[in-house]
Amino acid sequence: MARGGSLFLAIVISAAYRAGMSMTIAEDLLLLLLDDEKGTTPGMWVDVRVPLGAAVLAELAIDGAVELEPRTSVWRGRTVRAADGAVDDDVLAAALRTVQEKPRTATDLAGRLGDGLKDRLGQRLADQGMLERQDERVLGLFPRTRWPALASAHEAELRTRLAAVVVQGAAPDERTAALVGILLALDRLGPTLGLKGAEARDAKRRAKALAEGDWAAKAVREAVQASISVVTTVMITATTVTTSS
Repeated sequence: MARGGSLFLAIVISAAYRAGMSMTIAEDLLLLLLDDEKGTTPGMWVDVRVPLGAAVLAELAIDGAVELEPRTSVWRGRTVRAADGAVDDDVLAAALRTVQEKPRTATDLAGRLGDGLKDRLGQRLADQGMLERQDERVLGLFPRTRWPALASAHEAELRTRLAAVVVQGAAPDERTAALVGILLALDRLGPTLGLKGAEARDAKRRAKALAEGDWAAKAVREAVQASISVVTTVMITATTVTTSS
């Protein structure tokens, strides 16, 4: 498909997505990370709280509810503080209250905002008929909740929207750019879209180029990139520990 056609496709999908239902980036991410049949997050080298918390932080930045403080030292990372933007989602509102307590680093906030988020978002998606909640005990002792899929239409739309950007080269909206960045940081972009070999490498290359593009205002882009960098750092650490053990 020509670039103009893919761009039109991305716009149409994005408009339908926004008109159809209000979903957070973190909910979209959870749907993509969950195995549809098992209801678990296979292949995760990091605690799922971190990417989910980073997704919430990215959405707060897109909504103008948080911003990065100016860097005061090359030795100290930039911190996140509350801004003037408003949110109308209960998960985002709770996250914003945490940000409003005091300025914190994106790394600190991602862990805090992601605490307990998997089951909270899973239940919201179950209430919408997308997932089924299954409570069980591993070895008869340890409680575990699985979230197998019940309906896949929205998830299919997500994958189409992502493919339009990283496969066909369409320009992304801010939410899609954030989602691409987090999946790339988790090394889950290719598997999510069913890409292998050269296709997966090309998608990864486009996703990396996207991180440097002008898909949002500079302040928003920097805050979203800070959220994504948290996941990248945790992934590198996890990989290093696994390799050396």
